[in-house]
Amino acid sequence: MAQGTVQVTHTGTSRWRRRTGDYASLAAALEAASDGDVLTIAPGTYRENLVVQRAVTLRGPEGSPGSVRIAPTDGVPLTVRSSAVVQDLHVEGQDSAAPALLVEDGAPELIDVRVVTRSAAGIEVRGGARPTVRRCTVDNPGGIGIAVLDGGGGVFEECEVVSAGQSGIAVRGGAHPRLERCRVHHASGAGLSVTGEHSGLEAIGCEVYEVKGSGVQITARAAAHLTDCDVHRTTSDGVTLDTDAVLTLADCRIHDIPENAIDLRSRSVLTLTRSTVRQFGRNGLSVWDPGTRVDANQCEIHDSTGDYPAVWVSDGATVVLESCRVHDVPDALFVLDRGSRADVVDSDLSQVRNTAVSVSDGATAQLDDCRIREAATGAWFRDHGSGGTLANCTVDGVQTGVIVTKGADPTIERCTVTSPAEAGFYVSAGGRGSLHGCRVNDSGGYGFHVIDGCRTTLKKCRTERCARGGFEFAEDGPLVEDCTSDESGGVRTAAATAATPQGAAPQTATQSVGLLGTIPGQRTDPEPAKATAPESPSRSSKDVLGELDKLVGLDSVKREVRALTDMIEVGRRRQLAGLKAASARRHLVFTGSPGTGKTTVARLYGEILASLGVLESGHLVEVSRVDLVGEHIGSTAIRTQEAFDRARGGVLFIDEAYALSPEDSGRDFGREAIDTLVKLMEDHREAVVVIVAGYTAEMKRFLSVNPGVASRFSRTITFGDYAPEELLRIVEQQAEEHEYRLDTGTGEALLKYFTALPKGPAFGNGRTARQTFEAMVERHAGRVAQFEEPSTDDLTLLYPEDLPELP
Repeated sequence: MAQGTVQVTHTGTSRWRRRTGDYASLAAALEAASDGDVLTIAPGTYRENLVVQRAVTLRGPEGSPGSVRIAPTDGVPLTVRSSAVVQDLHVEGQDSAAPALLVEDGAPELIDVRVVTRSAAGIEVRGGARPTVRRCTVDNPGGIGIAVLDGGGGVFEECEVVSAGQSGIAVRGGAHPRLERCRVHHASGAGLSVTGEHSGLEAIGCEVYEVKGSGVQITARAAAHLTDCDVHRTTSDGVTLDTDAVLTLADCRIHDIPENAIDLRSRSVLTLTRSTVRQFGRNGLSVWDPGTRVDANQCEIHDSTGDYPAVWVSDGATVVLESCRVHDVPDALFVLDRGSRADVVDSDLSQVRNTAVSVSDGATAQLDDCRIREAATGAWFRDHGSGGTLANCTVDGVQTGVIVTKGADPTIERCTVTSPAEAGFYVSAGGRGSLHGCRVNDSGGYGFHVIDGCRTTLKKCRTERCARGGFEFAEDGPLVEDCTSDESGGVRTAAATAATPQGAAPQTATQSVGLLGTIPGQRTDPEPAKATAPESPSRSSKDVLGELDKLVGLDSVKREVRALTDMIEVGRRRQLAGLKAASARRHLVFTGSPGTGKTTVARLYGEILASLGVLESGHLVEVSRVDLVGEHIGSTAIRTQEAFDRARGGVLFIDEAYALSPEDSGRDFGREAIDTLVKLMEDHREAVVVIVAGYTAEMKRFLSVNPGVASRFSRTITFGDYAPEELLRIVEQQAEEHEYRLDTGTGEALLKYFTALPKGPAFGNGRTARQTFEAMVERHAGRVAQFEEPSTDDLTLLYPEDLPELP
């Protein structure tokens, strides 16, 4: 047996006790030693099961770390039951049912001990033991690295678990250790596992990584507090809490996690302070079940590597985010199920590929003083019972600022949406909500867009510089009070021009419609109400074509529509005569700039088809990308189907259809909308006429995306820009309709104005003519209001000086 001698230095006070003795075995040396003695073990392998029951020092020779091996064939190699010091030993165990180093009592010090074993545990602390363990290493691919059990405790400083067949460090049975600057890696179970009532763990400056399981697992009423710790490169969740677990993370970093970075269930509670969660494959925070709660303050969640929301709250759980940042994620915050709640205060949600905040299935979200930037959708309240409050929030650089659908009923106060590509606020499918003091600036589409007769309440809202209009409402739409727009048309509704029925009760809110009210103008506005029935279902195709002919310009468009109408009419007559009729595809592509009358012609085309008996009603349903494209796989097909169903018997008009196939599509679901639409057009070819519209170049790209798209449309009709003379005619007709006159020289000034007007992407053609006329009326009103007794000419004549300045 490779075994050296053990030198015992006795440290008693009497002279004869201060002597040194050599012993052939460790057992003999321990038997002879007393409290305070130092046992220096010579290099070698000792096949003994040692039990240290006195406060001695047991160490290997200086300068030869690892030269002393305690390696019995079975049982516990080293058991400590006193406040001894054990230093510079190499402990090896082979018993899968026993630990390699067992501390059962006292407050021993274990220093620079290396445990290499295949035991039940590398180091086990139990009972009343409170060891101080410094710079120790455990390599135990057969079991737990370090186990602290049954009321045990102690401090572990700069220790390392280099491998474990189960948990790296396991705490249970009311134990409560403290870890300082420890490392746990290559464990086949949880890196840190704490379970059971009264069990607890405190870790400072520790690192857990390369774990085949969860990095940190707290369960069954246990608690833990981690400060300045790193958890990364796990195969399962980074941190898991279950069944009344309590965890505090302060200044920690959870990253490179393939599953949930942090997952909580069953009434667990997490307090997260100044911590970072990044590079996670599923949710950054996944919070489930009633009573489960997360309070996060000054935290950052970012850089998702998967396709899941960064923060997921469901089944009645609660999340509070204060002064947090969530960015570079597919979705930022999803709150689902009745009783679930998220409170977000003074936080930033940015660079979100889909929805920043989604609230559904009766959940509630409250956002105060938050900033949402660069997202597809800022906030989406999805269905009945879902709601909450958005207060003093800003939404910037999104496709759509806030969406409210299917009976959701949020309260939105003093929020500003800036530069949305499609709409600032969009309400459809029975959505409700209350919007108070909200603003939309620089929208590429509408400011406030409410369709389907949704009974939303708008109060003191304002829009500025919205390309398609500040307010767009369907008939029997929202209740509006003190809302304004930088367009004098203010609030537009599909029913605004209809006469109020005699004796009808007044609305409880007032609609602020500017100086002129609604100006129907030349029907060149490309955005009427989303679902418009024909003005007179009994009109003949000749009557409708007559109305088309009265529109300013559009000569080539009128010829195309008339030729198409003639084909359909002759085909119908041939069928009545028993002859074969040529198949006329009725689906169309409209190309051209905004404001050239595409929507107006689509409405008239639907009415023509209805008058010829080709369509049942000929009503128009106008949609855009936001109406068709959902946030997740499968939802787009459902939304596209719903839009198609609303258009049955009429015309489905898809404005800016090219937005369904962006050049940098990535994970975009627009392609799913196109594929669904192609199939519906084939399956229900007689029920709906589809018209897709947009800029000429972009529509060519759209038609090339799907091989079936181009074949479904019979012809492309190009809407040319209005010439200055045609814009002048539109202004003249609007002036006549509203009992104004152009003074001598005003027409010439308008021609010069329209010729010099920049024709950039925001130029609105017919809409520009209408807005110019409205601006002239406003300037005229400001001028004439100063007259004490204005004449009829004063009240009606528009002069060149009433023209607005060129932008």
